[in-house]
Amino acid sequence: MSKLISDQEFATFREFFYRKTGIKFEDTKRYFVDKRLLERVRETGNDTFREYFTTLRFQASGEELQHLTNLLTVNETYFMREDYQFDCLVKSILPEICKTHDRSKPIRIWCIPSSSGEEPYSIAMWLLERWPGINQWDVELIASDIDTGILNTARQGLYSERSIRLIPPSWKTRYFSRVGLQYQLCDDLRSAVEFTHVNLSNVADVRRYRPIDVIFCRNLLIYFDDVSRKAAAEAMFDVMAPGAFICLGHSESMGRISPLFKVRKFPGAIVYQKPLEES
Repeated sequence: MSKLISDQEFATFREFFYRKTGIKFEDTKRYFVDKRLLERVRETGNDTFREYFTTLRFQASGEELQHLTNLLTVNETYFMREDYQFDCLVKSILPEICKTHDRSKPIRIWCIPSSSGEEPYSIAMWLLERWPGINQWDVELIASDIDTGILNTARQGLYSERSIRLIPPSWKTRYFSRVGLQYQLCDDLRSAVEFTHVNLSNVADVRRYRPIDVIFCRNLLIYFDDVSRKAAAEAMFDVMAPGAFICLGHSESMGRISPLFKVRKFPGAIVYQKPLEES
């Protein structure tokens, strides 16, 4: 088996993966990508990258592409990350949504990417502990990711000491139990979040989620280029209810991505809103 992937082969693969996922690997990621590609060439029994790439492109089930996607996507997070946005959610965003929301319908919050579940489970805890409206409103929490392996990890709800280090001690006692060196999230919280597989670059995938009232899409669009970033923003805009909100990561700005959203400056956080429809 060839131990090297040529520059042309890398360029061809990079373009293919970009079309499928919206993620474009820069040259600085070359070693990381090559290493995982060669692992898959070997483990799938192919003699050359060219043989493997043929399978990747034409396999009807898409199983190998999904396996490779799981290997190439980054899933690093922890509980209560950038929690000032959770504070904004309960103090500003949800009270505003509740003013016009149909009481017969649930408020729908969508986390994409879900990663290993820390973000959606943090939101669930924040709602239970900090939002009085949780007793009056039905809330649906959906969390999605392109990585099927990480979705299974999220559903298990088993975390390290490092992952839960920022959770208030009383919450930790209430929602977790010690299992050896790890911490198991309680069944009630695990059942409160629906985990689903979504490719943000696939418009049909995204459209299934209409309508959404709040989106947390933090630290994902930084892995896209300008074209796929704009397309992803427009896909999310399409599934958002009029007046819905989207929260991005602290280093991301919707103003540099799409003109569709309105900037909203709340105490402690800047978020983006889909304008209300004209009556």
